[in-house]
Formats: sequence, structure tokens, C-alpha cells
Amino acid sequence: MSRSGAVANSLKSIEHFIDGKFQGGSSKETFETINPATGKVHGLVSLGTADDIDRAVAAARRAFEKGPWPRLSMRERCDVLRKIGALILERREEFAIAESTDAGKPINESFDGDIPRSAFNFQFFADFAATYVEETFTSSASERHIAVREPLGVCGLITPWNLPLYLATWKIAPALAMGNTIVLKPAEWTPYTAYLLAEVMQQAGLPPGVFNIVQGFGAGGAGEALTRHSDVRSISFTGETSTGRAIMQAASATLKKLSFELGGKGANIIFADADLDDAIPTAVRAAFRNQGQICLAGSRLFVERKVYDQVVEKIVALVQRIKVGDPLSKETEMGALISREHMEKVQSYLAIGKSEGKLLCGGERLNELGDGNFLSPSVFTDLKIQSRFLQEEIFGPALPILPFDSEEEAIELANATPYGLSASVWSKDIDRLERASAKIRAGMIWINTWFARDLRTPFGGQKSSGMGREGGRYSLEFFSEAKTISYKYKI
Repeated sequence: MSRSGAVANSLKSIEHFIDGKFQGGSSKETFETINPATGKVHGLVSLGTADDIDRAVAAARRAFEKGPWPRLSMRERCDVLRKIGALILERREEFAIAESTDAGKPINESFDGDIPRSAFNFQFFADFAATYVEETFTSSASERHIAVREPLGVCGLITPWNLPLYLATWKIAPALAMGNTIVLKPAEWTPYTAYLLAEVMQQAGLPPGVFNIVQGFGAGGAGEALTRHSDVRSISFTGETSTGRAIMQAASATLKKLSFELGGKGANIIFADADLDDAIPTAVRAAFRNQGQICLAGSRLFVERKVYDQVVEKIVALVQRIKVGDPLSKETEMGALISREHMEKVQSYLAIGKSEGKLLCGGERLNELGDGNFLSPSVFTDLKIQSRFLQEEIFGPALPILPFDSEEEAIELANATPYGLSASVWSKDIDRLERASAKIRAGMIWINTWFARDLRTPFGGQKSSGMGREGGRYSLEFFSEAKTISYKYKI
């Protein structure tokens, strides 16, 4: 299939994957998945229930307690992970088209970014896990103490719709590397690439029950049942902060391990001495990539007043040139928002921006593109920092720009939100950059860049942006249990 071609009109049938087999749900019910770019149904998905979660968890528990996977050596498990990554790359175009059809994102982002990075997650954790060593301490000539990591058991993974395959594999790979079994509940709006991933797991020879998928909804459905299940030892969740709170409450009765990467309202700070030729286009990319539907987005831009007018003018010119259109066209730079419901939520924030500030460009529904969820990217000024527009996560293509007069004010503005996931700071003054990175309360700080990642480093947020960290050893430790074994020798 061509990267600029259209997906066939036939409806996809997307089922659960339990105990190594695709199968419908116990209720026999399905729900529709909608193409965000057309507003049309493109798949029928099995509706997961608590009974389906019970079946998936039982399969995962059997695979953990009686199957070979936890008993394989780390090298043997990592060989399978590498095979999974290679198989994803072999089907790269198929995965990319599925992802863009499901999520409305430009095909270039899927083909060049999300899919190869998903494959790399398996390759990275296969290589990294192989280097993980046990700690040994000698307290005397006759005593030795070893800290070992053992698999947890059944791990529940709940993943979001904005980067569906990438963020699922970010959790699946380390969980498998450490010898666990998995029940995955993908976002209901984007079930397709998880379904394709189950096919890859079959191809790679993963034993039945090690990897399971139950499709469906969260509250009152499959997601909530997964968080409450007594045989699930951990929940790793990426999504909205309010959902994270609900999961924490639901999981408290069974004392599960929890890891949450939640919402963000990232600050992007441009000082007057910054390299504006780099900072300005990066600020546009940080605000509007994936239609602004990225928790790490630079969704608030603060600019030193000396260059404020210049930066605003150039930002607006770049934003007005963004090509919005068919996600499956290689010419498209910004696609459709995930759903009609989400588009209407973003439009409600645009109304706030228009009433409380000044709209410089965009902010309209693009009716000429048909029934899809297309909005023109927008830029706002003259808003107050207390506005909901700057306090709440909009998760859409809308960028507010505010001026500042001092380093202290810039840091105060950056911290003036309940969120603390990420921030970017642009300057040539090394001392200033060090001061700002120390004072901004966020889990990740980028200096003269955005979205730079080394998968060995901790990933996560402060304040309402999450709890726990993933990446490198942080992921391996979350998906394992620590045990100390102490030896005493006669000498």
C-alpha cells in the first residue's frame, strides 16, 4: 500500500487476544471505532467486560505460574524481544497506516516516528536488560548479601490514544524482559495497532497467555476491572490525571504497584539571547505536533519582552503555513483530532481564549475538509496566567504566548500550573540555564531543544503529572520485585 493511499472501506473486526488466541467477548457485544479524519466507522471492536478481564488474567496467571516464560534466561527472553521489534519493522507500513487511520495523525509521523520507535523499544530493553546486574555486598569475611530482581507476575497496562503503539510498547517491552505476563487494555479510540501487535506476538513465538489484550472502556468496564483485580500485581497507566486518581483509588484495596504518567502543561521559555532561528520553529513543532495531542507538548510559550513582538510575528507566520489535511497524505503536517467529543472539548477552550485574550490566527473548524475532526492551529496572546486556558490541559492545537521581563518571572510563570511533566528553556547563558533547570518543578527539562530522549533516563512528572518513573533501570525495577538473599559462611 502507498503511504499516501487510502485504507480499504471494509470494516475491520478487532477482537480480544486471550491465551494466545483472538476471540470475541463474553457479552458478544461490539463497539464502533471511528476514523477521525472522515467521521466514518472503520472497525467493530469486541466490548470487554469484567468477565473478559477475568479470563485474560487467569490465562496470564497460568502462563506465569506454569509456563516457560518466567523461567527462561534473560538472554532467551531478550532474543524474543528483538524478534518482536524486527517483525514490527517488517510490517512498518501496515502499522503506520493503521495508526494514522485510528488516531488521525499524519502518516509521516507514524511511519518515520511512532512505528520505528515502537520497534526500538523492544530492541532497547532487550539490550539494556541484558546489562542489568545484581548487587552484591560483603559485610564481613563470612557474610555476603545479594539484591536480586524477580518478576512480579501479572502486570496490567492501560495505554492512551495519542501515541497508541509507542506508549504500549514502552511498557510491554520491560515487563516482558523481566519475565512477567501481561494484560493490556488499549484506549478505546485506538484499538487497531494493539490488535496488529498481538499478531506479531504470535509470529514471534511468545507462549500463550504471556501477552493478552482486552479491548473496551475504562470506568465501569474492562479498565476498571483490571485495576481492581486481585491477581494483577501492578498497573502502569498513561493518560489523564483524573483517571490516574480513579485508578489509584480502585487499586488501593489490593496494594498494587502503580506507575502513572499523567497530564502536562509544558512551559517553553525563550530568553532574548536564545538562538531564535532554532527556538521559534521548535516551539511551533512542540505545540502542534500530533495536533497538540502530546502530554510533553510545549503548550505554554513564554518569551522575554525584548524579543516578544519579533517571536510572536514569526510564530504566527509559521503556524499559518501548517498544512492541515488527510492524515494519509504525505503532504499533511497536521491531521485530525482524535474524536468529535475531544474536538468539542478543545473548541470550548478556544472560546475561553477568544473571550479572555486575543486570537492571532486559526482556531476554527475546517469544514471544507469534510466530516473529520479538523481544527486550524491557533495562537493566542493577552491572556492572564490564571486563565483556565493556561492552567488546564487542552490537548489540542492551541498555543498561548505570554511575555516576561526577568528570569525570576519566567520561572514563576513556568511553575504556575498544577502540572509538572516537562519544560524547555532557550538561552545561551549557561548559568541561567542551570538556575532555571534547578528551579522549574518538572520531571524533564530540555535545554535548547525539545523532545530529546535517551531511553536510559527516568521519564515521568512531578505534581499532578504523575508518580513513579519509567525508562532504563526505572522500568526494570518497576516491573520486578526486589529480594535480598544473605549468606553466612563458615571460615
